[in-house]
Amino acid sequence: MREGSLEAPVRHPIVWQDPDFADPVKLDAELRRVFDICHTCRRCFNLCDSFPRLFDLIDESKTGELDAVASEQFKPVVDACTLCDMCFMTKCPYVPPHEFDLDFPHLMLRYRVAEQQRGAVPAMTRQLTETDRNGKLARLAAPLANWATDTKNRLTRPVMEKVTGVHRDAALPKFHGKTFALRAKRAVPPVNREAPGFGRKAVLYATCFVNYNNPDIGMAARAVLAKNGVETEVVYPACCGMPKLEHGDLARVAAGARTVAAELGPWIDKGYDVIALVPSCALMLKFEWPLIVPEDAAVKRLSAATFDIAEYVVDIAKRVGLAPGLSALPGGVSLHLACHARAQNIGQKAAEMLRLIPSADVAVIERCSGHGGSWGVMTENFEVALNVGKPVARAAAKEAKMFVASECPLAGEHIVQGMHKLEGTSVTVEDAVHPIELFAQAYGLQGTR
Repeated sequence: MREGSLEAPVRHPIVWQDPDFADPVKLDAELRRVFDICHTCRRCFNLCDSFPRLFDLIDESKTGELDAVASEQFKPVVDACTLCDMCFMTKCPYVPPHEFDLDFPHLMLRYRVAEQQRGAVPAMTRQLTETDRNGKLARLAAPLANWATDTKNRLTRPVMEKVTGVHRDAALPKFHGKTFALRAKRAVPPVNREAPGFGRKAVLYATCFVNYNNPDIGMAARAVLAKNGVETEVVYPACCGMPKLEHGDLARVAAGARTVAAELGPWIDKGYDVIALVPSCALMLKFEWPLIVPEDAAVKRLSAATFDIAEYVVDIAKRVGLAPGLSALPGGVSLHLACHARAQNIGQKAAEMLRLIPSADVAVIERCSGHGGSWGVMTENFEVALNVGKPVARAAAKEAKMFVASECPLAGEHIVQGMHKLEGTSVTVEDAVHPIELFAQAYGLQGTR
């Protein structure tokens, strides 16, 4: 190990099946070891609300040190972690291979696994993580579901807030009666045989969000790839499990990983690449699953074959060049780089992709939106989430571009909502878009925004 932890950070397998992993005494000892190091460093004070909560606990204690903080006071620190990974990836000088061996997000995950194993996760919270079941039910009555979840509906949202704990003002994703998987079967775009990238084959892993909530992202991705000579298939065995990961249900995440890897394996055998359409899902397939089921060869193979959608388009451009036909987009783009895209260690691929558009005007915002998946919509977190994301909202409002885009659709809507809540600022943008939708628009492809 070189001085200063100059090596790339590495992560250890998550030994969640080891009895010591959730042992309360050993977990508390590790929490205290890590929290004491964080207290003496404090580089992460402005990343999220976990660190201010921790530092306030210590500063307001009798001794001003961690020894005066009761272990029962740690839970709010853990609850504020959104597992964005930015402390691990961008700030902490003590991550492995440093001898201090800090992995703050996975320590917070360990705490949540212990909570889950002792039945401390509320029943309604567990129900909200059942994304496939919820999506299948909501699509059957999509107009009614969307009416009920609209923030303007002051009849249903207060009731929903009381029953589910979801804040009445938090923007929620819409549902579609025709899922992406269903639309993909009915409309197969012709593959451009004249494109430099002709000959590639890719499976689009739809993700629960694209499949049930925003099929336009998937349709745009498929249209762009077909334009560039890529033959595509759409496969969606199950959710990647990120919502369950957030609440420590690693047994269900592991089972889902094995199911998805088994179904996508034959496509990899036939020479198909795998493309995830949402960065959180790409992160799960690439990095989290191999740490949760490190012995599973199919999961490892899937990890090596997986691309983020922007990463894949940029790869085509760099290797062989893109198909002609891109036109400038008017008004420019404020582009938010999602934390889970940054955590993939692939660089600013969404920005690279959009800058392939002629006369591209892209203002990059590289900071956490504060949403944190399902975390930011909950009643106890919503105002905190808006506050954490306020610098992003301010930056996007200041740029005043025609488009606001984010690789994470949930973060995008959260940013726009934050922009509208800024005082003394006139905001005309109503919806955020995914960068691949803008790329499809630049190609003039039909069926996209």
